[in-house]
Amino acid sequence: MGNYEQWAETVLEKVRHKLAWVSEKNQDKIPYTTDSEGNYDDRSRQGQEGADNGINWWTNGFWGGLQWLLYQDTGDERYLKTARNLEEKLKHCFQEYYGLHHDVGFMFVPTAVADYRLTGNPESRKIGLHAADILAGRFNPVGRFIRAWNDIGEDTRGWAIIDCMFNLSLLYWAAEETGDPRFRQIAMMHADTVMEHFVRPDGSVKHIVEFDPETGAYLKSRGGQGYQEGSSWTRGQGWALYGFMISYIHTGKQEYLDTAKKIAHYCMANIPENGIIPVDFRQPPEPAWEDSCGACVIAGGLLEISGHVPELEKKIYVEAAVKILKAIDGSRADWTEKCDAIVQNCSTSYHDRNHHMTMVYADYFFIEAVYKLKNTGILLW
Repeated sequence: MGNYEQWAETVLEKVRHKLAWVSEKNQDKIPYTTDSEGNYDDRSRQGQEGADNGINWWTNGFWGGLQWLLYQDTGDERYLKTARNLEEKLKHCFQEYYGLHHDVGFMFVPTAVADYRLTGNPESRKIGLHAADILAGRFNPVGRFIRAWNDIGEDTRGWAIIDCMFNLSLLYWAAEETGDPRFRQIAMMHADTVMEHFVRPDGSVKHIVEFDPETGAYLKSRGGQGYQEGSSWTRGQGWALYGFMISYIHTGKQEYLDTAKKIAHYCMANIPENGIIPVDFRQPPEPAWEDSCGACVIAGGLLEISGHVPELEKKIYVEAAVKILKAIDGSRADWTEKCDAIVQNCSTSYHDRNHHMTMVYADYFFIEAVYKLKNTGILLW
């Protein structure tokens, strides 16, 4: 990746400058998105049992993850302090309980687990293992999948979603940390189910698959946050691509690497010439909704593959990732003090009311990917 390290360092200089004041300004918040004036919101409010916009919100770990990325880079104790402040707030999720679901990996890997990995904090280890127990408890043994969400107005007992491939990192860590193989076995059984039922022959993936919760039988797939059933939600492609690489890194199972590469080649074949990623690779030309967040997740996954393939193969994955990251830096990033977030034009789903917003985890995956290009940082997952 040497040819891109200078460009990556130039971007990281801008990141360090912006995060220095953004982190200071928002040190007591858990941000998700920005308002019309560019200021981060705050999802750290407590006492909203199960509320989607409160302390149990699934993205609440990424602000802490950003702090740990900057801390391991700069050694600045301010980032550690902000990350620990967030981690302390997240402990209240266990008390409220009802809002917790499969996304405890997203919440606690870049916070408590990252803290423990970087500092050896014993309290963080305890928090991470508590979260891993919750995730393992969602495993359906007859269907060999981890249940997604809690009931959301529909009976979701048999639902599994592609996003959970990322949450498996929490189980792999718990297995490695405790020596208890049950965590790894659950993670691998879920990954095997996803290989069988989510990944299509062409490398595109389904967002939601519904199983019979009593028998484990495959029932149907759902379009979820993509354009429609049978389409290709790009952030889901990223969760799958990067997620299978996480499973490969922790297990060495060749089929996981092969699956990640199949998904990667589908993504690379569909990246537009300008590098700007749509919400769904199979959406109609208009409206031309984008998802810069999905773009950053895909880029991170491509770079992770590049580190686990022969030298001659590396180039294709790195160049595809750099194309995406340069498009973000060049035309979808705000480096000014007018907006707390960096990455712009994110979309939660194709059919959502709002599009082209900011999302804190887009910033996380963008910055993480640039650190990968620079060959610095740690893989939190």
